[in-house]
Amino acid sequence: MNLQTYMQLDAADIAELIQMKEMTPVEFLNLAFQRLEQVNPTLNAVVHDRSDCVVAEAMDMEADRPFAGVPMLLKNLSQSLEDEPITSSSKLMKDHISRRDSNYVSKLRSAGFLFMGHTNTPEFGLKNITEPEMYGPTRNPWNTNHTSGGSSGGAAAAVTSGVVPAAGASDGGGSIRIPASFTGLFGLKPTRGRTPVGPGAGRQWQGASIDFALSRSVRDSAALLDILQVVQPEAAFQTPAFPGSYKKDMAVPFMGPLRIAYTTQSPVGTPVSDDAREAVGNMIRWLEKAGHTVEEQNHDVNGVRLMQDYYMMNSGEISAVTAQLEHSLGRELTPDDVEIETWLLHEAGKSVSAADFSASLASWDMAAAQMEAFHRTYDFFITPATAYTAPKVGELSHSSGDQELWRSKMKAADKAEQQAIIWDIFLPSLTYTPFTQLANLTGQPAMSVPVHLSKEGLPLGVQVMASKGKENMLLKLAYQLEQSDIWIGMKGNPMLNV
Repeated sequence: MNLQTYMQLDAADIAELIQMKEMTPVEFLNLAFQRLEQVNPTLNAVVHDRSDCVVAEAMDMEADRPFAGVPMLLKNLSQSLEDEPITSSSKLMKDHISRRDSNYVSKLRSAGFLFMGHTNTPEFGLKNITEPEMYGPTRNPWNTNHTSGGSSGGAAAAVTSGVVPAAGASDGGGSIRIPASFTGLFGLKPTRGRTPVGPGAGRQWQGASIDFALSRSVRDSAALLDILQVVQPEAAFQTPAFPGSYKKDMAVPFMGPLRIAYTTQSPVGTPVSDDAREAVGNMIRWLEKAGHTVEEQNHDVNGVRLMQDYYMMNSGEISAVTAQLEHSLGRELTPDDVEIETWLLHEAGKSVSAADFSASLASWDMAAAQMEAFHRTYDFFITPATAYTAPKVGELSHSSGDQELWRSKMKAADKAEQQAIIWDIFLPSLTYTPFTQLANLTGQPAMSVPVHLSKEGLPLGVQVMASKGKENMLLKLAYQLEQSDIWIGMKGNPMLNV
């Protein structure tokens, strides 16, 4: 098999070829590493590879597993491999070695995936772009002047460029759906509690964050959800297991017409591009043609308040992380230890009281109740996945002078002013991606589907949200869209023409 053929395969194709003994796991690994060597110097998608040991694992692979021998990459954040480095793209953790596989990784390993290494992320996953000081920026395979998004930006670049058919990702505020939108991939964020966490990390961002994957095909994401869905006794959050197979169910038509709401208005009042509006419009026309009832209708959740509470959580969570780092280092952190966003959240978190933190989480629950009431009327809620196509690399970075100014302001600010500073420093990024955080805080499943290509040749996805536990409905819709003319996927991706 040549490299061009390999890059057209999804994980299900590769698994089938291995099971039929037409190709071996080692042969597929060799193709994957060949492709990685071609593109990684430009894209900077992978920051640690396991070429020294994964081939030996491939030779011992048991063939009776559903994805036996399929190459995969993990995210350099929470998806830990025993005895392998995982740094969260922070120089404070440059020497950190995992003591065991995470439960998420254990599930994938038992399914037969072969882990080639870890992909690039922003420091602690705090940004919607992947440009950490420790490793440098990851670039978008559609146009390398642009970002692939974040925080699962390295994963997106690796999948989009044909290194692997699917890659581990996580989503705490859109970190699967944002890079999916920017790179033309399918990105599903499952229901809170659906997939494995830990060990010892049952409340990732208080339930806002969930581990899953980015893929080129809907059937790969469906099969991965079949493998990964779990009711985990040690986890803080659980959701009832889906009784069937997502992969089988996605091909079964809907029982009848759906009722769907949509909006193109930013929940925080920021601008929305013509591309984003056009993407939603194309989707709406397709849905109406398919016989569904579609209404322009928004929910009642206060988007600004919700984002304020999201940043409150971020402040508290990062303050807890940095306190642990200070304990292990035996000293207080300095501004030189971490990036500006981490430092400001670290400082703001010191002023967040237990009452503040508890009140912010209570607002998530109120939003969840409002959205559940909304979904009693509407099966799906549709928005742009991102308000714009991918920004240029460096566009959302802060100059050294600006960083010094932010630090000075934070030092002199009271609690309310500190949270206002957090809002201001993240506002340029939020303007690009204001739609995704709602599903993280309510716990709902949501997906980005690749249905638009801008005149400049950059993808932009449409987001679809459903009620908790309804990933099967999302996958059903995605599968139908994948068979349609409006699905962009990898069509036109210049980096796949080798």
